[in-house]
Amino acid sequence: MSIVHFSPFTEMETLRRQFDRMLGDFSNVNVFGDGIAWQPAVELLNTKEALILKVLLPGIDPKNLDISVTRESVKIAGEKRYEKTADEDGYFHSEFSYGKFERTMGLPVPIQNGKVEANYKDGVLILTLPKIEEEINRVVKVNLGEDSSEVKIINPETPEA
Repeated sequence: MSIVHFSPFTEMETLRRQFDRMLGDFSNVNVFGDGIAWQPAVELLNTKEALILKVLLPGIDPKNLDISVTRESVKIAGEKRYEKTADEDGYFHSEFSYGKFERTMGLPVPIQNGKVEANYKDGVLILTLPKIEEEINRVVKVNLGEDSSEVKIINPETPEA
């Protein structure tokens, strides 16, 4: 008989994710106190030379953004601060997200992280992530053998046997 270690926080996080799926998309609210309140929406586009990552950050001051890029991932963190108005009546209803946010995206291909370009306009951050040369020029040939049921894939990076 093996000993199983019980972790109540892991179990509660699993339960929270199941409730979120059942009740709708509340998965960007973190209730376990690591300070992350929400995650911005992202869109990842693939072109021949680069990946284009668009991040929806309306109302965020670019000075409050921290962007880190590796060959395999992009991490965007920051904070959307609540601006208190002079009117003390308050809100009847608000669906705006405030507080710290963090989003890490794994990339499908390696990129040249030293050549990343960033543009922030109208609440949309656009990162141009150039692919490494090997990924741009990667071609795989497929040859049919003499027997039409045999398919042979030739990888240009390895010599043919």
